Amino acid sequence: MARLPLAFFAAVVVFMPLSTVAQLRPDYYASICPNLETIVRSSVKQSMAQSPISAPAALRLFFHDCAVRLAADYVWLVRSRSSAIQQWPITERHLTIDADMQGCDASIMIVNSNGDDEWRNSDNQSLKPEGFQTILNAKAAVDSDPQCRYKVSCADVMALAARESVYQSGGPNYPVELGRYDGRVSTRDSVVLPHANFNLDQLNAFFSGLGFSQAEMVALSGAHTLGAADCPFFQYRIGSDPSMDPSFAAQLQSTCSSNPSGGFAFLDPTPVGFDNAFYQSLQRGRGLLGSDQVLYSDTRSRGSVDYYASNQGAFFADFVAAMTKLGRIGVKTPATGGEIRRDCRFPN
Repeated sequence: MARLPLAFFAAVVVFMPLSTVAQLRPDYYASICPNLETIVRSSVKQSMAQSPISAPAALRLFFHDCAVRLAADYVWLVRSRSSAIQQWPITERHLTIDADMQGCDASIMIVNSNGDDEWRNSDNQSLKPEGFQTILNAKAAVDSDPQCRYKVSCADVMALAARESVYQSGGPNYPVELGRYDGRVSTRDSVVLPHANFNLDQLNAFFSGLGFSQAEMVALSGAHTLGAADCPFFQYRIGSDPSMDPSFAAQLQSTCSSNPSGGFAFLDPTPVGFDNAFYQSLQRGRGLLGSDQVLYSDTRSRGSVDYYASNQGAFFADFVAAMTKLGRIGVKTPATGGEIRRDCRFPN
């Protein structure tokens, strides 16, 4: 899919249909699968014990699922209405979520026999197998309960697994809105995601297309307190980005020069702990990705970074609010083609 200049993405507020928002609630499965959260919590705990990559991988998978198609459909909207949209006041630009948008529908999990699916897009090649396996394991555990079998969507399992990845890594334990149905469509060209070299304007443009303010985007970026990134995502910054701490640059140069394609570095000093160390690293010029460090180097967002660096409780609260908002994107219902997949990898 040809990419439009990111200026086309500016200042969009996303409104979910009210019926879809009302469908989501934390107690959705109370009478359907009363042990759901306990089952998923136990399964994710086992996955994390098997691999420390499981938590950051499952958390990242949730974002890649929810954000993957919305921006692409917005590009289509702007292309078709480009003359009219320029006439709307910036605070009144609206994007209604159409039924065919992917959003939080577990479409990232689908494996198509023709190879045309989201996870094989180049923007998703950084997703780790451990994330997919964490979801498959949790879904299998849920379906092993006769009361729950084939009654819980993969999309809801993903949302719960993302929460567990945060909570079991030391982060907040927050209520997860449930009631999503799974999508049936997954295509490689539908994937539009932010890149590691984005500047603040590009980040704001992308996330505004999802309905997020700059402050919400900075809070959501705190998910990078978990995990690592491969050298190709940040190696271009070494020796050329003045915002990078020189000793950090030397450390990364040593890591990547010995293994340019297979080397990696942690996103913050506590890669298996969910905390505010990510923001403190940005203050010291030790943000790994350019799109992370720019949150501090650009004075327009620096205040939010400083706030979260000094107040972990505020970060936790704002992160929970942003994750809840993320989980409302593109929610499917039976009326919009949603289903409850038996196998998360294949539509029924």
